[in-house]
Amino acid sequence: MFADLHAQARAIAAGKDSLQDALLRAREHSLEAACAHAYTRHPADVLAAAAHSASDVGLKGKSGAIGALAGLPVSVKDLFDVQDQVTLAGSTALTGAAPATADCPAVARLRHAGGLIAGRTNMSEFAFSGVGINPHYGSPANPADPEVARITGGSSSGAAVSVATGAAFVGLGSDTGGSIRIPAALCGLVGFKSTARLVPTAGALPLSTTLDTVCALTRSVRDAVTVHEILADRRVTLAGKPLSASRFAVARTLMQDGLDESVALAFDNSLRVLRAAGAQVIEIPLAELSELANINASGGLSAAESYAWHRELIAHKQALYDPRVALRILKGASMSAADYIDLLAARHNWIGRMNVLLAGFDAVLSPTVPMVAPPLAGLIDDDVNFFRVNGLLLRNTAVVNMLDGCAISVPCFAPPHKATQLPVGLMLWQAALHDDALLDTSLQVEAALKAARGQ
Repeated sequence: MFADLHAQARAIAAGKDSLQDALLRAREHSLEAACAHAYTRHPADVLAAAAHSASDVGLKGKSGAIGALAGLPVSVKDLFDVQDQVTLAGSTALTGAAPATADCPAVARLRHAGGLIAGRTNMSEFAFSGVGINPHYGSPANPADPEVARITGGSSSGAAVSVATGAAFVGLGSDTGGSIRIPAALCGLVGFKSTARLVPTAGALPLSTTLDTVCALTRSVRDAVTVHEILADRRVTLAGKPLSASRFAVARTLMQDGLDESVALAFDNSLRVLRAAGAQVIEIPLAELSELANINASGGLSAAESYAWHRELIAHKQALYDPRVALRILKGASMSAADYIDLLAARHNWIGRMNVLLAGFDAVLSPTVPMVAPPLAGLIDDDVNFFRVNGLLLRNTAVVNMLDGCAISVPCFAPPHKATQLPVGLMLWQAALHDDALLDTSLQVEAALKAARGQ
């Protein structure tokens, strides 16, 4: 794993490294084979120019003068408006559209904090998949396995690869059903999904206006705290609550069904580590999770709300869409206004009952996804397998979006004698507006898991 944002900024501030060298290294990583298809617009020229013109302030390491991001590269999912660029959202259906007249708020805030907007990252078309395959711009492969081309997870696929390969320190993305946390889990990164309302979605092409969350992929929880503060324009309060005073729930319903061996080993080991640190880990039924399939039976919020945005474009340009994406968008065409209102009401009722059950816990612990990254080869041309894997990848993470909650995926590990080479994610989640407490707890959990692994 490369140095995180905090470590790199401190090295520059202490004069142990320079911003120029950090940018040149990022450029080199962006050109490596492991970064292939991560970007739809490549950052190499931007990074080279930035390194060439790195200011004396940056080279002397006075990072405080150039913001919390210290002049370091940030990648931007091609879902967000960047001034003077066309937002393509991983599609060819928007080729020729007018360029954005201004940065969206998320991009503007990253720039203001000293981030270098290096390049636009690849994604599942219109953010409508947890797999990360794109038939138009190529599908990035997971850097965690140099031998077998595996999925990165989606929809923020390129964002994950940019951070995991060292080409960017932060990957701006979105999370509607798990699009930040799924690639974080599969690529060994940290993915924090804040409460949706905390970060403006203006200037981001919508999938579901109800569920969409603007957030980012990072290399550590402390970086996730900093980036969330930038994106939400707010300070996070960290109480430093120890694990010995923490109380976690583990859901028996749905979340642990059908785990592959690597995930089951890593999840069980994580629970052992947290118990050994003094945390209470309590299994609860959480049977309400089994209601979600019925609540979403009419098509779900993503189908209804994506169709509302796409209906004119898809009527004229459906042939340019990924057929798998078009199929799911068009499910919204058959939903009536009454269906949509009933869905919103059912969700509101479900959230109320869930919030009561989660009260008193610092977080719920779950595997982020039930599998390690499967090979790309079995998914690109096999619709049945694609939709099976897509459903499994989204199963756990989408619960939090329906809850209107917050969640984070952190890397977790199997016991040393059964270690797997492929990344696994541990998800911590809670109801809406528990963001600060969740981040505080996640810092402690990350430290305990790393210590148990000898990191």
